[in-house]
Amino acid sequence: MSSIFETRESQVRSYCRKYPVVFDHAKNAELFAEDGTRYIDFLAVAGSMNYGHNNPEIKQAILEYLSEDRVINALDMYTTAKAEFLETFTELILAPRGLDYKVMCCGPTGTNGVEAALKLARKNTKRTGVIAFGGAFHGMTLGSLAMTTDRTSREGAGVPLENVTFVPYDGTRGFDSLAYLRWVLEDDHSGIEKPAAVVLETIQAEGGINVAGVEWLRGIREICDQHGILMIVDDIQVGNGRSGYFFSFERAGIVPDMVILSKSISGFGMPMALLLMKPELDIFRPAEHNGTFRGNQLSFVGATAGLKYFTGHGLDREVRRKEKIIEAFLKNEVAPLNPAIEIRGMGMLWGVELGAIDPKLALEAVHACFGRGLVLEVAGRHDGVLKIMPPLTIEDDVLLEGLDIVKEALKEVLGK
Repeated sequence: MSSIFETRESQVRSYCRKYPVVFDHAKNAELFAEDGTRYIDFLAVAGSMNYGHNNPEIKQAILEYLSEDRVINALDMYTTAKAEFLETFTELILAPRGLDYKVMCCGPTGTNGVEAALKLARKNTKRTGVIAFGGAFHGMTLGSLAMTTDRTSREGAGVPLENVTFVPYDGTRGFDSLAYLRWVLEDDHSGIEKPAAVVLETIQAEGGINVAGVEWLRGIREICDQHGILMIVDDIQVGNGRSGYFFSFERAGIVPDMVILSKSISGFGMPMALLLMKPELDIFRPAEHNGTFRGNQLSFVGATAGLKYFTGHGLDREVRRKEKIIEAFLKNEVAPLNPAIEIRGMGMLWGVELGAIDPKLALEAVHACFGRGLVLEVAGRHDGVLKIMPPLTIEDDVLLEGLDIVKEALKEVLGK
């Protein structure tokens, strides 16, 4: 079967080059190839399967909806599925956190949500520039790509990527990011116009598992307030419970002006993206940002069931419990393999930094892990970070089994 992919599918394919088997079944944190070979999933489909593959509670809600000839796609028309999602999102997520956001249903990809946020920020402020951070990944369409920093992605644009000023992220060695941002905005000779927005991930995933400090996040919020700049949090990959909180910014006690959600918001791996905005920012004219599939009803049904699963199973507490398992294993079993290894992360997103030894080791470790039955990815500068991101619902014994594979694979590649 694999020959059809080689002869017919575009060269742009990427993940399949790391995991060259044909997958057929999946259950929670396990994938099964067509020949029955089992793989542990530490990739979670790039963070879109936080609730596990084929989560039975979410699947049941979708199957029941499908069995009744209900509406499947409806543009932005009113439907019972969308109403139930908005009501559930308000009751279970927004209200308990004291958040008052309007919800915009975007085209079904994260980058579309980012584009909507950029357009709305510029429309509100009448300013064009934005500030983003070194190590950022916000998507592959032109506005999002302009804020994305890895060279390979940017080279694919084919046109200049403009209207973005980059600032080093929190934790950049030898650099006071907040002080630099204040200088950019306050020095009348900085040469940089006041931007419409500051756009950030509170934990950079593709950038190498860089966790922003609470004080830094509060500092960004304060600077934005002082200068009348909108603060936009991209929670596409690290939201939906990945950090140990539904929203990754909760730990800092801040309220962004806009929040972008996608990936796991649909609960079941179906396409969905949302832009949350403070009510006073909701000034788009009808259809000023639209898309045919912003009314994917199965995504609304899955999202509603996913929110109920998240709260009903105390998934935020479960993630913080498993965080301790991962952190202890990586620091006690993996870090001692080489003094140059650095461990970073929080919640259920962790990185093993190998760049100080040899960045190529991370990809070698991915191949070594796959040969042992584990799927995971690389991230960061020169792809030098081994990225650990299992479904939040992974069983403890499967989690530890996967971590053991990481250790053994690293012992192999370091031994070479």
